[in-house]
Amino acid sequence: MNPISIRSCIVSAVCTLLVIVSQAVQAQPVTGASQLPLYLPALQGKRVGLVVNHTSTIGRTHLVDTLLARGISIKTIFAPEHGFRGQATDGEEISSGRDSRTGIYITSLYGKNRKPTPEQMDSLDVILFDIQDVGTRFYTYISTMHYVMEACAETRKPMIVLDRPNPNGHYIDGPVLDPKFKSFVGMHPIPVVHGLTIGELARMINGEGWLGPGRIAPLTVIPVKNYTHKTPYVLPIPPSPNLPNQQSVLLYPSLCFFEGTVVSIGRGTDKQFQVIGSPVTKYGPYTFTPVDKPGAMNPPQEGKLCYGLDLSTVPVSRQSLVLTYLIDFYKRATDKTSFFLATNYIDKLAGTDQLRLQLQTSVPESQIRKSWQPSLNAYKLIRKKYLLYP
Repeated sequence: MNPISIRSCIVSAVCTLLVIVSQAVQAQPVTGASQLPLYLPALQGKRVGLVVNHTSTIGRTHLVDTLLARGISIKTIFAPEHGFRGQATDGEEISSGRDSRTGIYITSLYGKNRKPTPEQMDSLDVILFDIQDVGTRFYTYISTMHYVMEACAETRKPMIVLDRPNPNGHYIDGPVLDPKFKSFVGMHPIPVVHGLTIGELARMINGEGWLGPGRIAPLTVIPVKNYTHKTPYVLPIPPSPNLPNQQSVLLYPSLCFFEGTVVSIGRGTDKQFQVIGSPVTKYGPYTFTPVDKPGAMNPPQEGKLCYGLDLSTVPVSRQSLVLTYLIDFYKRATDKTSFFLATNYIDKLAGTDQLRLQLQTSVPESQIRKSWQPSLNAYKLIRKKYLLYP
């Protein structure tokens, strides 16, 4: 081959590679927050309330800083569980106060008041919601969104949701919540893994009348570009202190049930939601000891050597949540009467008491899953009405 032909082949190969790289870049999901021209005009000259936390970024810049640099008047920041900076322990009450960096007043929505008051809403013209969710019913950011939507519906203040991908949006699974078990870790009759982005869920909350009779929030959703529910999405920022990486986010739907038991899921370790165990030796060969640490104050089984499983490198199913771990640990429990917490918190997490009762009566996993199907099938039909993405 002569030099000219070789040069032509090299140029052709380089061009092909550049096209492939360009297409890959173009195919990356673009969050609603990153599409400033679509929502900035609605904020100009308005008194803005933000519902945000540490995940509310455009690239490496926080949404608050981006909006302030563009002259937007931010009157208050409403903070969900874990606080504006995302560092508070699970369940820790968040206090209100001024942000030391910006001077903006931060109003806690995870304390005595979980819904903006009429007085707080009176000082605002528009609410902007931008928080990264993980796609499970018991993750409380969506409960905060519900209460903010209620406040907007009651005061007729517009609400803009800047949508973000759902890292667990590729499947739907688990029991659908029975309204009798409604709580802050489960407010809607949806499955544990609901297969919606926060924007789609907001549309469903409005459309299904879950805000109450005659209540409709004036809602606008800024969709994600280049996204489908099968698009893999690795979260660029840990969404809360005990979901430190992608493995924990993917295991979370399966392991959160253990929060209603005496079994530790690694709070107080460096493998939160990636290990399971308790002081019962027959749970497994892996050992760990939970300790008090930032983001995990007073963790379950604190200071005790726990035996169990390390799931930090185990491939996670992309088709369903894994029920095997819960079933197996219950079977191995030496004291089944104390396996579930006395509060029956697992019923709130599952959205029903049926899962606990099925475990206690040794119902096979196949039958447990079969019992979910009628409600799941009905939910999937409802879900179709509110999808923004294929």
